[in-house]
Amino acid sequence: MRIKAALYNADHLEYGLVTIPFPIPQDQYNDTIKMLEALDIGDPRAKDCMVEEIEGCVPSLKCLEGHRINVDELDYLVKRLDSFSDGELAQFQGMVVKMGLSDMTDLINLTFCCQQATVITDFSDLEQIGRDHYMNLHGGCASMEELERLDARKTALDLILNDTSGQITPYGVVYDNGTMLEQVYDGRHFPDFYYKNSMASVLLSLNNQMNEQETLYFPCAESEITRTLCRLGATQPEKFTATLIATDDDISPAVRSVFEGEYPLTEHLKTLNALSKCLQLFDAQTLDKFHTVFDTIWPDTPEEILWIAENIYDFTVIPGISNAEEYGQHLIQVSGHFEVKSELDSYIDYQKFGEHYIKKEGGVLGDRGYVAYLGNKPEIEAIVIRRITAEQNTQDFQLGDFS
Repeated sequence: MRIKAALYNADHLEYGLVTIPFPIPQDQYNDTIKMLEALDIGDPRAKDCMVEEIEGCVPSLKCLEGHRINVDELDYLVKRLDSFSDGELAQFQGMVVKMGLSDMTDLINLTFCCQQATVITDFSDLEQIGRDHYMNLHGGCASMEELERLDARKTALDLILNDTSGQITPYGVVYDNGTMLEQVYDGRHFPDFYYKNSMASVLLSLNNQMNEQETLYFPCAESEITRTLCRLGATQPEKFTATLIATDDDISPAVRSVFEGEYPLTEHLKTLNALSKCLQLFDAQTLDKFHTVFDTIWPDTPEEILWIAENIYDFTVIPGISNAEEYGQHLIQVSGHFEVKSELDSYIDYQKFGEHYIKKEGGVLGDRGYVAYLGNKPEIEAIVIRRITAEQNTQDFQLGDFS
């Protein structure tokens, strides 16, 4: 679903207007906000965008024309509507007309209850009308036994002939069935809503004000983080808490633990977001490579994890290699880098050959295989060297203990 809204600053008509697509595409979000800021509108906590025109497949939203709106509220509303079926969209649009709504808070709250209404758009199938009406009256669910016992045609005729509350709208005949708006949205903090698959979701809460909270869904545009914190009133890390409440399976428990441990998530939201963007772009093979590197060189901080993800193609990973001899065999027999006749195999010291190349490449052996960094970034080289040093210290300690 896409709609377009022409917005302008009612206090400065000379600034002109800008047409914005909704939902705002993630890759256009930062630039869109900059366009609004150029007109001195788009504040995350203000209704400062005057609507000149609404175009698109939800004509009922034309009720917003001539009204001031908050751009994030409209974005949230259209995302909600984008998740609707055609039937739900008819229910929403019909109820907008029947209830005479034009306030954004009411429109958002309507998306959480419009499914209770019955909207008849086609009178030719009384059986379907009756079933739909019965489902609407029972919270959208009913057992197969109930529906089999239901006289759907009689239910439809009873509604059409005897219920005088029906109102003709451009979207069908609307029966509200006693629908009442409830304050799911308070006009400031958006209710949880998973619009698209996210890699991670983070609950933000103001300290000592647990009702003041909102959820971020990663990956997102970086300015969305800033605007959400502003809307929450959490301008400094010490003023709020951040809890990682859900992660995709692609973020392993070990990776997650770094963001939940000694490094405050409040100070690493942008790092987690950037990591989520990287992981979302990885195919299965690259993702497995990332986790092998992570489990082998042990990055300590959120920033180090991000560096690995951003430079994953500079790593070589050989799964299933557990010692120097196996790596030596891989290099000569599998890699294709060396041409050695098979009859010379018994004369090759694979152990020393593998040790030589591990040292040359600065590689590390781990439970998942062999890992070497072939890039030239000092910060990543430092992580690998730290891991090699830790391994050597462990081996020296074990040898000393044995002796």
